Amino acid sequence: MSSATFGTEFAPVMTTTRFDGVSWTEVQLAPSDSLELHPATHALHYGSSCFEGLKAHRQPDGTVVAFRQARHVARLRSSAKGLCLPQPPTGLIDELLDQLIASAAELTPDPPGSLYLRPTLIGTDTSIGAAARPSNTALLYALACPVGDYLPAGELTIAVETSRPRTTPRFGRIKTGANYAMALATIERARTLHAADQVLFAADGFLQETGASNIVLLDEHELLTPALDDSFLHGVTRDSLLQLAPTLGIRVTERTITVDQLTEWISRPDAEVALVGTAAVLAPVGTVVVDGIRHTVGTASARHVVERLRDTLIAVQTGRTPLVLEGPRSGRVLR
Repeated sequence: MSSATFGTEFAPVMTTTRFDGVSWTEVQLAPSDSLELHPATHALHYGSSCFEGLKAHRQPDGTVVAFRQARHVARLRSSAKGLCLPQPPTGLIDELLDQLIASAAELTPDPPGSLYLRPTLIGTDTSIGAAARPSNTALLYALACPVGDYLPAGELTIAVETSRPRTTPRFGRIKTGANYAMALATIERARTLHAADQVLFAADGFLQETGASNIVLLDEHELLTPALDDSFLHGVTRDSLLQLAPTLGIRVTERTITVDQLTEWISRPDAEVALVGTAAVLAPVGTVVVDGIRHTVGTASARHVVERLRDTLIAVQTGRTPLVLEGPRSGRVLR
């Protein structure tokens, strides 16, 4: 497993393709240590960029398989559409990722490590007078990072924010950098005031997501999570857990959840809370800060469900459990 900080160690090559306004080029390999852009590039001034994050895992037979690649490809295309960027064809994105995995397969750590993949689409028109129109040209590239755990070991502290949204509701389900930038000041404030690892955004008192992950409330019988809408990201890991939980006898409930209902949930001895995402996987939360008051989640001994679900998900990702989730589970199998 890589010992470098998550997302800071890169495979020496990346894959790229460009759109000139008419057609996309063939996928090419290029050094991953630099990217030449004109200073007037549309994405640098007007935020015309989106990305995905997915993982490829080494299987028992030594092959490297991307987990639910089709879902991530579809979400990248959806984000591109929402930002009025040229939409790369599905097959082209698959080729971009397949070539990248093949080129970096030897760098993929054994489980529980993985190869994190970051396909990124940016508008490349060179005009600072184009604030009111989308970019007609684009660059799509993908980076690969051998990674271990994203979040620190142990239980997390999250602070609930009810005044500030993570992002604008219309762009909540689009995976664009501006959404993350909008959350930074709120997260930094919570880190300073409450030693929080993340902020749970709950605009108007209704739970949405944290700055980088979805959230689930758990006990031995139920997985409870906010129902999807356009105000927050439709996570692929979230969707995977909702499919896996019933196989462990855990019913799934998606509904509106208020902050008061959250505090009531975590007051129970058997309560668990976890952050869910491609990077985070399933990370347990031990403390929730509401209105400056620290609440312990359940009891220290009640952390069984998070562990069971995480182990089950990783077993599917790494091919130890031959369970196919709804929709294609992986990209092409590569060595």
